[in-house]
Amino acid sequence: MQSQSRPATHAGSWYSDSPETVRYQIDYWLYEAKKELEDIASSLPKRGGRVTARIIIAPHAGFAYSGRCAAYAYKIWDLTNVKRIFVLGPAHHHYCSSLALPEYTAYHTPLAAEALPLDVDAIAELRAKKAIGQDQNPIDFATLTRAEDGEEHSIEMHLPFIHRMLQLQFPGQPPSKYPPLVPIVVGAIDDQTEQAFGNLLAPYLGDKDNAFVISSDFCHWGTRFDYTYFTAAAPSPGPLIPVSKDLPWPGLKEDDTTRLIEICQGGSRRTSRDAEIYNPPIYASISALDLGAMAAIATGRHEEFSRYLRDTRNTVCGRHPIGVIMAAVERLGLADTNLGRFRFIRYDRSSNVRVYKESSVSYASAFALL
Repeated sequence: MQSQSRPATHAGSWYSDSPETVRYQIDYWLYEAKKELEDIASSLPKRGGRVTARIIIAPHAGFAYSGRCAAYAYKIWDLTNVKRIFVLGPAHHHYCSSLALPEYTAYHTPLAAEALPLDVDAIAELRAKKAIGQDQNPIDFATLTRAEDGEEHSIEMHLPFIHRMLQLQFPGQPPSKYPPLVPIVVGAIDDQTEQAFGNLLAPYLGDKDNAFVISSDFCHWGTRFDYTYFTAAAPSPGPLIPVSKDLPWPGLKEDDTTRLIEICQGGSRRTSRDAEIYNPPIYASISALDLGAMAAIATGRHEEFSRYLRDTRNTVCGRHPIGVIMAAVERLGLADTNLGRFRFIRYDRSSNVRVYKESSVSYASAFALL
């Protein structure tokens, strides 16, 4: 009989398989994030006088690269009254033209022998629903097979953080008592399908019993990612990373948002035939691309983010999960308010690219009040 619990397939490589090490790393990163977030707290939106949120965006690379950045989102994540946790991540290894729900009923992490439970009732409810696409065509959820689930990392890399946050929220309780998870892998879908599933998920997003994690890295630059876009209009040297201050936020003046996005336009794909001397440096162009993506997301307008992606082809791997949630926020009628709009609180990169043969991946964390 096949196990109903998904093993932590990336433990021991992308992150430690030692419970003590994982717990120490996450706790230390949360402590670091708390100190810096206190310094910028006056500029952050609050609910009831506190900087808390039940919806976050955070990266999913190996812990050595993006764990510290992810902690900034998780430090603000509020599970006080939550009964269910949705986790949306992109598909990296298999093609899917829909959203996929898992076959497993529980997910293991190194933090406990008992696995984190999935909300099988909510998953069955979703599986029975159909998103209504263009021309009123119904779109079914797909099934994420066990093999596909085991290969995918976009959700797994968040599970140790989620598990640790639940341990801190419910001390002494076994995982079976925690709010269960609803993992959803989002495939290579178009704008209309993002809107269709955003409409379907909007009631769940509006329900205060539900928390959401959106898994995404930002720009993947380099020939190994088939993305070498360069904009000469980028400010140089750009922000000194890692950075938490002065990142795009809801309510940013329209002119400032437009400027951040326009800087990214009119660039071109660089090749090995181009000069090795770049002005501004490549890493400054990458920063401009990421800040433009953040600014487009912070507008709360799904079409703004879609247009930015069409113009730049920026390799934001979680663009479809982000697009689905932005469409859901618009469906709830929150697009013209600051509710549901993402405030970015951390930006980092794996390295600073200076020459064509180098590469980097960018990471960002954000939260939204609902």
